[in-house]
Amino acid sequence: MGMTEIVFAFLVYLLLFGAKGIPSFARTMGKAVREFRSATDQIQREILSTTDDIRKDVNEMRNSMDPMNSVPKQPSNAPKADQSSADAPKAE
Repeated sequence: MGMTEIVFAFLVYLLLFGAKGIPSFARTMGKAVREFRSATDQIQREILSTTDDIRKDVNEMRNSMDPMNSVPKQPSNAPKADQSSADAPKAE
């Protein structure tokens, strides 16, 4: 609720019920605002916890599929770079 809506509701209530009803109206409005904030906070916490779980799952999938995380195996019969240069005859 914006400030304009609160003022408008207050004026309508004042016209309908008089000045004696203002304390009960203020209590009711305070309770409604408190419950609304509590509900929105709870919804926000649920959304954040759900997105954190999803983000964690996605990161785990990315890490498991990332080729940079796995160490490539060299074929056992292929010469290594150091051996091939050592075995080659040196030109003088």
